[in-house]
Amino acid sequence: MVEPNHPHLVCIDIPLRRLPEAFDGFTIVQLSDFHYDPYLSVHVIRAAVDMTNQLHPDLIVLTGDFVTLPVLPDLLDRKRAAALDAEPCAQLLTPLRAREGRFCVLGNHDVSAHRRLITEILNFYGLPVLRNRSVALERSGSRLWLAGLDDHLDGDPDLTLALQGIPANEPVVMLVHEPDIADHVKRYPVDLQLSGHSHGGQVWFPGIGPIWLPPLARKYPRGLRQLGPLTLYTNIGLGTIRLPVRLNCPPEVTLFTLRAKKV
Repeated sequence: MVEPNHPHLVCIDIPLRRLPEAFDGFTIVQLSDFHYDPYLSVHVIRAAVDMTNQLHPDLIVLTGDFVTLPVLPDLLDRKRAAALDAEPCAQLLTPLRAREGRFCVLGNHDVSAHRRLITEILNFYGLPVLRNRSVALERSGSRLWLAGLDDHLDGDPDLTLALQGIPANEPVVMLVHEPDIADHVKRYPVDLQLSGHSHGGQVWFPGIGPIWLPPLARKYPRGLRQLGPLTLYTNIGLGTIRLPVRLNCPPEVTLFTLRAKKV
């Protein structure tokens, strides 16, 4: 009951073979799985925002599940009420500052609750949603692409559309809520995939592992993986779902420093 309120900073250097020298040292902060609740998640979200701003990152990415789908999701009024939680969540996230901006993808809870409404709320608060599209970041004539996929469990992801127009020799960071999609993403010219969704299981027993993991987060539930040319990172997230408990899964703020890999 204590661990969920104290976010933990994880710092990782990520060497990328195709990263231009102009982006060597480029920093990205990832936050994920907020699951806004006026009582249970407000403190940890505020703490994570303060921690992130102290890092002065170049870019901030938010990898989905801003709200929590109700236990009885078939009731439309309850789904819309859940979707409206995106507004106070976005208000908490608005103070986030990064030189190259803040970008989001939606998670399965967001899409199932009310994709259009949540997207409108996030865009209104200056947290643009990348749904099967990409944006270019430029430095000294070189480019790094940030792409985002729609949710794989409940959305309509289109990886080809997300990568449309990106030159084959330019590096891509892909945001996608579910980490296990990396087995599909690794077949495409993507250098780094950033995901969440798993919560690290919320409760992780040493020598045993998590007692439960959601679909599409059972193969790569936490941390750094190398899948051929693709680097994958699964963030443990900030909020909790159903039970406000964590064990050996502290809420996570992840700072990535990209490095131009020498060949």
